[in-house]
Amino acid sequence: MAEPATMSPQELLDEIERLRAELARCHERDAAQRAADEGACGAALEMEIEQLREARETVGVVNVIVENSPAVVFRRLADDTHRLVYISENLSQWGFSAADFLSGRKGFDDLLHPDDRERVIAEIDQCRLEEIEEYAQEYRIITADGEVRWVSDETSVVTDADGRRIYNQGVLVDVTASKRAREALEASEFKFRRTIEGAAEGYLLMDRDLVIREVNDAYCRMLGYEREELVGRRPHDFATLDYQRFLESGAERLRGKAVRRFEGTMVHRDGHEVPVLVNANTLLDESGGFLGNVAFVADLTEQKKALNLAAEVQKSLLPRRAPRIPGLDVAGRSVPSELTGGDYFDYFEPVDPDRPVLSVAVGDISGHGVDAALLMTTARGFLRMRAGQPGSPGQIVTEMNRHLAEDLYGSGRFMTLFYLSLDATAGKAAWVRAGHDPALIYCPVHDTFTELGVDAGLPLGVERERCYNEEYGDLLSGQLVAIGTDGIWEARRPGGEMFGKERFKTVLRRHAMASAREVVDAVFDAVREHSGGAKLEDDVTLVVIKFGADA
Repeated sequence: MAEPATMSPQELLDEIERLRAELARCHERDAAQRAADEGACGAALEMEIEQLREARETVGVVNVIVENSPAVVFRRLADDTHRLVYISENLSQWGFSAADFLSGRKGFDDLLHPDDRERVIAEIDQCRLEEIEEYAQEYRIITADGEVRWVSDETSVVTDADGRRIYNQGVLVDVTASKRAREALEASEFKFRRTIEGAAEGYLLMDRDLVIREVNDAYCRMLGYEREELVGRRPHDFATLDYQRFLESGAERLRGKAVRRFEGTMVHRDGHEVPVLVNANTLLDESGGFLGNVAFVADLTEQKKALNLAAEVQKSLLPRRAPRIPGLDVAGRSVPSELTGGDYFDYFEPVDPDRPVLSVAVGDISGHGVDAALLMTTARGFLRMRAGQPGSPGQIVTEMNRHLAEDLYGSGRFMTLFYLSLDATAGKAAWVRAGHDPALIYCPVHDTFTELGVDAGLPLGVERERCYNEEYGDLLSGQLVAIGTDGIWEARRPGGEMFGKERFKTVLRRHAMASAREVVDAVFDAVREHSGGAKLEDDVTLVVIKFGADA
């Protein structure tokens, strides 16, 4: 622009108009900028307002959740005062108002049970000294109405920008119910352990592989070992060889049973054997999950001494030798499943040596054990007395039935019997079958088996007035007669398969040319091999008579 002094009046007017227009344009630009700035500011304010509203709604939702939760949220100063600066309103579950604590009328210490106060404060101070950022406590509080409640306290530390601890904040949860349940469980476990430790029976807790995890003092005393010497080992390690074989061979079968009961023999530290009775079962939780194998073990040493004496008495009642009668080779054997049993066999030799008639009886009292042995002794005594008097086999068995019916009345017991009379000179046989399995006659010449006793008859002791009649037959030279009890063919493998009568016949056929004693031994060996050396489940008795041969 030219200097005003040199400009004409018209030029001055034109310049003024130009400047006015420029000024107007400047005003327009300023107004637009202000509007833009005001718009940006308003948008920012509106956004901030919206964010505050959303935050307020979120805080409201959180408050609703907290107030309806059993967990009490708190924040207190991280100093010696422990003054609460925030605590959620659901503190009312214990009868308090949050305002009481926030106003200072009540403090954190006022919540604590007097017996726990010193410990809790000391733990908090210790965490502060050790600069522990997070910690948990469990303690008692006193509610507004004086009730004692247990709470779990999960606390974390809040620090400022310089790392100084300014707040302790966390959550209190009422754990009274679970605490009482835990205490009741602990009391129950204590009583259980006191019971187990004070028990006279040995106690074992084992894992799936039957490795001992827990054991009581009684079991330690039973075997003479310290607890530490037993834990981590298996009962097999302290068993006799036969008992080890039984445990190993029947492991799967035993585990398949909910409750297992069996006998065995352990070895004491000093080497002497300890007979035991084991009652075992598998522990499962509510959902069927495995918890452990439990066994209670009773020392049977004293009982076995008494049973051994009874067994000796019973053994003395069995024939000590086989009768020697021309034309007959006789052998018999009886093995009880327990120390004593209910099986019975006996020989009744002829009174007149010129008439060699031999009578043989094989019986089986229902059940086994001491009670069956006592009944067998009673039956033997009467039969021996009656067989020594005149009378046919039918008459002898009928009178024996009357006698046993009186002794067995109401007991649920009975006795099966096979009574056989052999006239070696005439080759005649007479027999009575009273509920017993039939005797077998094997003829090697024709390789045939014949059963004696078409009529099974009723077991003795069931009906007092039952009459028994004998049957008759002829014997041929070389024939073999076998009278056994069901313990032979019902003997089982560890897997459950029975020995069976076909195997029994096979053994008789294979050894038919041997002596009667050898035949008996062969049958017992075959039964023992079939059962895998396991303990017999029933008594086993067998009498073998070879006709046409001398003993």
